[in-house]
Amino acid sequence: MKLTYFGHASFLLESDGTSILIDPFNEKCGYPFPNVSPTAVVVSHEHFDHNFVEVAKGSPRVIRGLRDGGKDWADVAERVGPVSLATVKVYHDPSQGAERGRNAMLIFEAEGVRLVHTGDLGHTLSQDQVKAVGRADVLLIPVGGYYTIGPKEADVVIGQLRPRVVVPMHYKTEVNTDWPIGPVDEFLRGKERVRRQDRSVTVTSSTLPEVPEIWVLGHA
Repeated sequence: MKLTYFGHASFLLESDGTSILIDPFNEKCGYPFPNVSPTAVVVSHEHFDHNFVEVAKGSPRVIRGLRDGGKDWADVAERVGPVSLATVKVYHDPSQGAERGRNAMLIFEAEGVRLVHTGDLGHTLSQDQVKAVGRADVLLIPVGGYYTIGPKEADVVIGQLRPRVVVPMHYKTEVNTDWPIGPVDEFLRGKERVRRQDRSVTVTSSTLPEVPEIWVLGHA
């Protein structure tokens, strides 16, 4: 499984000739648009920095974690080529959606690797939600706070799901300096086993680290 980071919360997952664009952003985010023609586009929730499906070239299949324009969760259990996809129902805030609405955690599984993209998760998880997620080999998690969970809550969720690899996302960079979110260094402070990676990494079941690691991916 190959994972490429485009910035903010957007990634491209590739497996055996199938490619899936996750949570594409629009021009307001400031990052360069990816030049991709994916098999599918998957959206965790209907906010501008996660649902700009028009950026994808070609005619990809669009799978949304929410339905009715974001008013309710969709029950997603799909297959895209060799990749299985399911969702877990969560919220964008700690007030059960009263502030920012609903969100769907996206669970991808292929090649023996289970990858969880948490979208704009706004709270720590209940026992039922942890059980619904199940095994999380790779966890893509927001750490910037304000709109999502911040470093402290991210640490709690990591402890709940116990992934082998943590990939932080949704934080301040040189691209979005005026956004009221924190930089990744606030999340990394005091942590060991942090690896700075290129924007693309390959993950296999046989090479997942025995001791959990944090991979900070580069972006365009």
